[in-house]
Amino acid sequence: GHVHHGGAWKVAYADFVTAMMAFFLLLWLLNVTTNEAKDIISNYFDPTHPKVSQATSGAGGVMGGLSMTKEGAMAETSQPLTQSQTTGKPSNGETGETVSSESEQMEAELRAREDERFEEVRQDIEKAIQSSPELKELASHLMIDITPEGLRIQIIDQDGDPMFPSGSAVMYEKTQKLMGKVAELIRKLPNAISIRGHTDSAKYASPNGYGNWELSADRANASRRLLMDRSIPEKRLANVMGKADTEPFIEKNPLDARNRRITILLLREKLEDAIKRGEFGSLKTPVIKKAAPAPTPVPRPFQKTQGNVQFP
Repeated sequence: GHVHHGGAWKVAYADFVTAMMAFFLLLWLLNVTTNEAKDIISNYFDPTHPKVSQATSGAGGVMGGLSMTKEGAMAETSQPLTQSQTTGKPSNGETGETVSSESEQMEAELRAREDERFEEVRQDIEKAIQSSPELKELASHLMIDITPEGLRIQIIDQDGDPMFPSGSAVMYEKTQKLMGKVAELIRKLPNAISIRGHTDSAKYASPNGYGNWELSADRANASRRLLMDRSIPEKRLANVMGKADTEPFIEKNPLDARNRRITILLLREKLEDAIKRGEFGSLKTPVIKKAAPAPTPVPRPFQKTQGNVQFP
């Protein structure tokens, strides 16, 4: 008779048939499922997809859901990650700074005081010129105004009545007297001084390359030396510049004689310097407050569809 081999082959055959049945069932599902449904299913099991379910299944991350609910295998994010809230308090190491309202008030007060002083000096200079028989004739050469930069004093040529010889940086005696009177009246102010020389746009003919740039710079330097001779401290000189014809006084006529001028600008004072000088009494430093740092972006939790796919 034949030897009995047992029934182990039946178990293997049953596993094979079950696997084939699952395989054909998968083929059928793939055949009848729309592309949209396939995409939803694919996204549901893809933890890297930008839309991952709020009710995350075990396939939604390394550890799956946070707590089990009545949804069965779906875990509800009952403790979702949220972006950290800022309290508005400064943190260590921050670099952004904003001037407090108190500092802004001090700044406005300083500007108002400066404008008052500038106006007083302007009136003093005009009175001094009018009261001097020597300088009264030069009143038309002097223009004074208050600008955002500070108090601007301009000594201007008039047609047929220049303040410097043509092509020269050597002042006429009348120019020295006029500028000396200006120096005498601005000496009492603490503001830094900028001196700028200007020319018209007439080309300066010189075989050695000397032109309007050099001439305007030399005239500004001559003005600087005169101010220093009239006891203006050198430390108050912020800069000395030759501007050539780049900033005409009469823009419509670059050749106008009034474009040839010397500008003495009393620059507006910085708030910190005014405080150090005692402008605001015993206060030593401006009030500064730290700005709240920009919130650090925190990755938002994955968002995912619910995974409810309707099969035909």
